[in-house]
Amino acid sequence: METIPLWQIVSLASILSWILLSCFMKLTQKIRFLLQPLITRSVIEGTPFILKVQGFQHGALDGFFSAMSTVVSVPFYTAFLPLLFWSGHSKLARQMTLLMAFCDYMGNSVKDMVSAPRPSSPPVRRITATKDEEENAHEYGFPSSHSLNTVCLSGYLLLYLLAYNSPIDNVVQLAGIVTVFLFVGLIGFGRIYLGMHSLVDVFGGLVMGLLVLSFWLLVHDYIDNFIVSGQNVTSFWAALSFLLLFAYPKPQLPTPSFDYHTAFNGVALGIVTGVQQTYYQFHHENVPKVLNPDLTLLHFVGRMAVGIPSILIVKFCSKALAKRILPVVCNTLGIPIRSTSYILALKESKQMGSFQRMLLFCQESYDVDTGIRFLQYTGLGWSVVDLVPSLFSHLSL
Repeated sequence: METIPLWQIVSLASILSWILLSCFMKLTQKIRFLLQPLITRSVIEGTPFILKVQGFQHGALDGFFSAMSTVVSVPFYTAFLPLLFWSGHSKLARQMTLLMAFCDYMGNSVKDMVSAPRPSSPPVRRITATKDEEENAHEYGFPSSHSLNTVCLSGYLLLYLLAYNSPIDNVVQLAGIVTVFLFVGLIGFGRIYLGMHSLVDVFGGLVMGLLVLSFWLLVHDYIDNFIVSGQNVTSFWAALSFLLLFAYPKPQLPTPSFDYHTAFNGVALGIVTGVQQTYYQFHHENVPKVLNPDLTLLHFVGRMAVGIPSILIVKFCSKALAKRILPVVCNTLGIPIRSTSYILALKESKQMGSFQRMLLFCQESYDVDTGIRFLQYTGLGWSVVDLVPSLFSHLSL
């Protein structure tokens, strides 16, 4: 039997301790009590600045900033990251996937912990040109997830390209840095122009993004080495993902933020599990990269034509299986469950005793939709790095 490294035990024990302390000492509510009034006051005081920015209203600007917001949205990364895997840039793809999951968790956790409002509309004009933006509008405001994600992902992509394609001309480096700064600035300004965030939200997102990126640059190589060659990778990551579902702070009012975290948490588990199992087959550093003789553009188009429908089928099937299996498993184990949307006919189970409730981290019942969504996206992530590359191999793609 493999021994469990001490750092894994300490990591999981620390998260579990936070969950229990947060539950019994109401830490989330105490932090919210301290921060929410300060942030709310800043949002209200920043309304005149937003109105001044929106004084430059123009249809072209509406379309431009709405289009830019989709470039750093969850649907964009959901489509972009699989293509990055299939193009042969597996290390960059798995690092950006895990960084995206980390950013999503940190940003949404702070959003729901603080539960500070977005700018009031009216008087602020809020532009939600896409369904994704309409859902984002139901989240809390601080910090701006778009600003946070833009700093982390564009910054990491630039640093990765500079590190793995050296030497690079100084002019090219300067152009890359200026492009990233311009992109981050336009995203932040766009969030204010669209009426989605106040200045304090954007500033908070930028600062938090820099902190998250700095931390990630310290640990990303260790995490990658662990995924491809570590001990107890799948079991540790499964336990970590499970605990993170309960470590997430409960917001003042329900928002879609936890659903986004659950989805990316599942994707990260699926990616880690799949890469750990198939690294030496499909994801090592010597795999052909797109536009090389061994992976032409035509082959890459063929991969997209096969891969995208395949992962969508897996997503649909894994959701259907989870909807059938998970309620049965929970009922067999005596876990009280409810469903908010996926299984409308499901009636909430009876409450547990105090000891059982403590084991489920003080919850009266468990929302089975969370487990269904988590398993659905775990299957999706696994298919991107295991099932679909196997299909490519059989089809000589």
